[in-house]
Order: sequence, then C-alpha cells, then structure tokens
Amino acid sequence: MRRGAQALAAGWERFVQWFNALGLSENTILFAFAAAVGLASALGVIAFYGFIDAAYTLFYTLPARFRPRSAFLAYRPLVTGAGFALAWWIMRRIGRGHEGMNVPDVQLAVARDGRIAFRPALARTAASAVTLGCGGSAGSEGPVAVLGSAVGSFLGRTFRFDPGRIRVLVAAGAAAGISAAFNAPLTGAFFALEEILGSLAVAAFPAVVVSSVIGAMVSRAFFGNHPAFPIPAEYGYGLVREVVLLYPLLGLLVGGVSASFIRCYFGVGRLVQRMALPAPLVPWIGGALVGGMVYLSGGRLVGFGHLAVRLDVFGQMAWYSLALLAIGKIVATSITLNSGASGGVFTPSLYLGAATGGGFGVAAAALFPGMGIQPQSYALVGMGAVVAASTGAPITGILIVFEMTQDSAIMLPLMLTTVIGYAAARWLEPDNLYSGWLRRRGERIHHGADEGVLARHRVAELYDRAPRTLREDAGPAEMLAVLESADETELPVVDADGRCLGLVTVQDLARLMGVAGSVGGLVMAADLAAPAETVSPSDTLLTVIRRMGTRGIASLPVVEPGTERLLGVVSRQQVMAVYERSVSGAHD
Repeated sequence: MRRGAQALAAGWERFVQWFNALGLSENTILFAFAAAVGLASALGVIAFYGFIDAAYTLFYTLPARFRPRSAFLAYRPLVTGAGFALAWWIMRRIGRGHEGMNVPDVQLAVARDGRIAFRPALARTAASAVTLGCGGSAGSEGPVAVLGSAVGSFLGRTFRFDPGRIRVLVAAGAAAGISAAFNAPLTGAFFALEEILGSLAVAAFPAVVVSSVIGAMVSRAFFGNHPAFPIPAEYGYGLVREVVLLYPLLGLLVGGVSASFIRCYFGVGRLVQRMALPAPLVPWIGGALVGGMVYLSGGRLVGFGHLAVRLDVFGQMAWYSLALLAIGKIVATSITLNSGASGGVFTPSLYLGAATGGGFGVAAAALFPGMGIQPQSYALVGMGAVVAASTGAPITGILIVFEMTQDSAIMLPLMLTTVIGYAAARWLEPDNLYSGWLRRRGERIHHGADEGVLARHRVAELYDRAPRTLREDAGPAEMLAVLESADETELPVVDADGRCLGLVTVQDLARLMGVAGSVGGLVMAADLAAPAETVSPSDTLLTVIRRMGTRGIASLPVVEPGTERLLGVVSRQQVMAVYERSVSGAHD
C-alpha cells in the first residue's frame, strides 16, 4: 500500500508538471479552475444545508413526535446546550483543537500565501450545521464562504500554482459559496472582492464572477430561482421626504446598533475568558442561555433550520417587540459564537437589520400616519445597512438587498442609509466584526495590492542606521556645510542625549541665508528644527508612507519607542525600492 501510494503521488506530480508546462494562458487556467471551484462550492452548500436540516430533524422534529411540540420546546435550553457541546466536540476532535476557520482566517490567508487548511474548514462546516440545527444564533454564510475558499486553496495547492493564482481561486470559492447560499451572484462576487481580496482587482474579477455565476446556477437547480428570504408583497416609499428625513435617521440608528453589536460580541468573548470555566462546560452554559432566550421569543430569534429571517413579520409587530428582538439577537449571537459553537455573523447582521429597520418603520408609521409609510421597506433597507456597518462591506450590503428585491427604486434610500450607517458605526467603533477578530489576535490586514506590499515590510529591514545629523547647538555655517556634503533634503537634529528634536529642511536653511546678516548668526539648529513625524523599527512601510504624506516630506526619523533616541532615518526612496522589488518578484 505504501509503494502504491508513492507511485500514485509520483504519477500525480508528473501530471502536474506536464500540465504546468503546457503554457496555457492565465485567463484560460483561471476560468477553467474558477468553474470547477464554483461547482464544488455550490455542491458543498447544498450538502451543508442538508446537514442543517438533518440536525434540526434530529434535535427537534423527531423528539416532537413523542411529545406535544409546545411541551417539548420547554426543553429547548437543554437541547441547544447539547448541540453546542457537540459542535465544540467536533472542532476539538475532528478539527484537532483548531478554533475553526472563519472569514477573518480566510482574509489572513489571502494576505499571506492563500493556504487554507482543509480539515479545520470541513470540521467548521459540520460544527456550524449542528449549531444552526440545534437552534443556535449564527449564520450560514461564514461556513459556506470558508468551505468554498478551502476548495479553491486545495485545488491551487494541488496543482502547485503560485500564491497569486491561489489567492484568486480562494476568492472565487468564497464568491461561489455566498452566491449559492443567498442566490445572489452579484453579492457573492463583490463579497469576495471587497472582503476576501480587499480590492476590486481587474485581474481577479473575471474568475470570481465565473465562479459566482456557476454557484448560483447550481443552487437554483436544487432550490429554485427565488430570493433567500421571502420578500413582503408591499414595500417602498411614497414620498421623497422619507428619503430626505427618515432614512438618514435610520442610518444613524443602524450605526449605533451595529457598534453595539460589535462591542457586545467581543465583550462576551472577554467575559468568557475571564470566567475561566472548564472548557467542556462552556458550550452547555452558552447553549442553555441561548435556548432559553429563543424559547422566550417563541422561536423568532432563530427561525427554523436554515431559514432565519422572517421579513413578513418584521413589519407587523410592535416597535418595542422588534427592539427586544434586536437586543436579543445581539446577545444570543454573541453568546453562541463565544461559547464553543460555530457559524457566521452575516445572517445575524441581516436579522438585526431587519428588526432594527422594521421597528423604526413601525414607530415612524405610528408617528406620521398620513405619510403612507411601509415598515417592510425599512426592514429591507436596515438589512443591507447593518451588514455594511457590522462587517465593513458596504457594497455587499447594498447588493444583497437589491438582488433580493430586484427593484431599482429602493436603491436611493438603501444607498443613503447604508453609507450613513457605515460612517456612524466607524465613528463609534473603528473595528468591524472581521477586523476586530484579527486585531485581538495580533493580526492586522491592509487591503489593496499596494497597501498589502507595504504592510508586509517593516522599517527595521531598510532604514539607514548611520544618518547625517545636526547637533542642537550647530550654527549656520555648520548646518550649511553638512547640507552641502549630504544628499538628504531633511536632516534630524539631536540633543546631547541623542534624542530627536525635529528636522531641519533645505527650505529652512534657505530662509536662514536670507537673514544671515542680521540675526542669522544667532540661530542654532534647535531653533530651526520643526516637529517631525517619527516611526519605530517595528512600524510598517505603509505607516511610513502615510506619515510622510502628513508632513509632505521625503524622510522620517526612526526613533526608539519611549526614549525618542534617534536610531536612523528612513527615506521615501528606500521605501519605493523595496516596493518595486516586491512587486516585480510577485509577477516573476
């Protein structure tokens, strides 16, 4: 068996070498593999939904046959706790203790080399199916995006593709997963570009679109061509004043709600860590709490199986009931995803937006009965706005509502509310649910091709450790002599202890020469030194470029954190040299 496996591996290696030696064009390869990734990802979504429904049948449908449904629901806290415990066990055993791949993990992998471990991704998919089936408050989009990304990464690594090509296939897999899950090919494509790749890269766009379209086509063949959530028969706005007055107010409300969601999510995570409970006990407690909340809501907090958002009721309930549902969703989702269960945050954001927007619409309709307000339209707009504000994906938030409604008229209030909500949320809370997860683990991703290159390099790699400097008591003659013998246009001024006092520029010395006959001889370097932006060796080159832009200068002092002792100088020329080497190496 060992010799057979070795022979098979050798044969595959020869096939891969032969395939890569064919000299096929980049578009041909990416199109073909994007189609394969789209097909595999869509089939994975179909299987995932089947597992969710099977878990729901196991936890609820079958037991309800032996007891009246109303009596059995009283056991929901116990059932949900058991489901969370099973999800935790799956990640611990099958996932080998891995936390479980999620969208931020995929973002981090793309920022590096595109390598995504397949086993933890499969374990997370299974654990998420159990979580959703047992009544946990989580979303299905995270697992399907991760599963599709893992498929793309696996294919790329299997064929020994370079990291740039693997990244495109990872994004294509995420696009297909979202597209198949929500029957929204535009949303899937732009989610991958906006959140996974972090840029609307022209080179990646065709492959991502192909994969997203294939995913939607396969999904429609199984589930039919209809929106992921039932759309109310009546929605829209009757007066322009709604767009001018009410929807901006909804945007501000959405910003506050989204910021609260983000803070509660990470706050619950910190609370669980501080409690230091035995690991196997945490999912039981978390599941019992969530199950109790869902039972008290009459099941409205999570829906049934993989159907979680009921738009038909969000425009008909009292505003205070919808407000309670919004608060409950924030708390339930935060507990679910911090107590060992698995799932995504995209669908809970949609639910939260529907409850927030619906509650706002119902209250507005009661306050202004003559305006003909349709609360359902506010629920729809709220969905897109909260997705944008909480996940940091404004284009995705706008597109998913548009694809569900296929109504261009709703775009005006949708776009306005989404932008205001996004800006308000970032003002209140700089992190979104994805970037906050990474930052709390010591990671930070700078999206965009240029930013990605600069963010990967540190000042310590290139700064000049023996720069020309000026003493604080240097006079005009000494300053001019140093400047004439140097290529720099800015010189750092240091005191007797080596601390950086600022920079003297060519322009400063030119002005000094103009007054040399009067007070010029009394001026010292410390008098001319202007306060300067500084960097430390651990800062990224992206930070260097941004701080250079703040002052409009070509070099920055590198100082020791805490003491401000001058260590050297980093110049724009050095930064650009590193950037050009990195870019040329990436395309070789």
